Amino acid sequence: MTREPLRILITNQELWPLSGTVLYVRDLALELRRQGHVPVVFSLTIGEVVRELREAGVLVTDRLRHLDRRPDIIQGHHHAQTMAAVRNWPDVPAVSVCHDHTSPLDRTPFHPRIRRYAGVSRVCVARQVADGVPSSKTGLALNWVDTDRFRARDPLPARPRRALVFSNYAHSGNYLPAVQQACADCGLALDVAGISSGQAALRPEAILGRYDIVFAKAKAAIEAMAVGAAVVLCDSAGLGPMVSSDAFDALRPMNFGFEALAAPISPSGLVQEILRYDAVDAARVRDRVRAEASLPGAVERLTGLYRDVIAEHRRSGVDPHAYEEPRSLREQLYMRMEWAWLSMPAERRRSLRSLGAMRVLLRAFRRTLAPAGR
Repeated sequence: MTREPLRILITNQELWPLSGTVLYVRDLALELRRQGHVPVVFSLTIGEVVRELREAGVLVTDRLRHLDRRPDIIQGHHHAQTMAAVRNWPDVPAVSVCHDHTSPLDRTPFHPRIRRYAGVSRVCVARQVADGVPSSKTGLALNWVDTDRFRARDPLPARPRRALVFSNYAHSGNYLPAVQQACADCGLALDVAGISSGQAALRPEAILGRYDIVFAKAKAAIEAMAVGAAVVLCDSAGLGPMVSSDAFDALRPMNFGFEALAAPISPSGLVQEILRYDAVDAARVRDRVRAEASLPGAVERLTGLYRDVIAEHRRSGVDPHAYEEPRSLREQLYMRMEWAWLSMPAERRRSLRSLGAMRVLLRAFRRTLAPAGR
């Protein structure tokens, strides 16, 4: 029996510059549309991703009141935008997905109609539980890769020649010099792709196939593995292992991310991981990622969750004892100021961040105005 298509509202704080959640939203919306559903994205409407979504027929808006049809369900990312969407429709259930276990923007939202929670890694799920979500109401919703966009490269050479740091956080003031030294010691030519280095990768699928070793974490690491590169888990938080087929099952629930970055970054530690390069094993990892983390399968699992939540909501209505955060003046002010900041061009935000006084003001703003926890 053919099921009715769903209308899904997806929230995100912004859609530019490129980041893990921005690309997650893009991939999710495009695949939902390919599968016959009607995705709508609620976020700031600037950047190349907005153009791509709109060209594919996906509605993107930063004004909920402009939407003339109610969604069947909301998939919320980021606290302020999730709460705004949930409160806009008094009869629509929601799922809240956490992508960052430390960011104040990802603080867990509470509302009677947020019926399920999920995290892209174990530490994200742990954050939700620590914030007060019952463990029965949350679980892993692991990251994916669009295998049509990120196509497998030719087989790796027996010895690596070229390497890439693939991260929005890498720059000369943090861990990048250690990677540069390790690659020089191993005779590897090294490039960098990411916002902080001034080398933003607008189409990473077009460049990843050029590199034998990629230093990355989380969604970026998954994309590099899917192409066929040997991946060393590495970022400003620390150093992890080169991903092997033997370690794959242990690293996957970590989202190949923060929890795996347990060692301090040093040239010697990086060299040790580079020397574990194995072209044959990297192909095994590639095949597992492409088989187990493909976008269509992940979105089918999400739509199954949506239907379960919708059915539960219809059966039981709203739990009168469920917790809802108060709509405080502080929360409203926080959201307005956050969106004003995010609406600025990225160049202006970078220039303001370079001012010492502005950095102090931003820290004070987040500490003082961010809505209190449950």
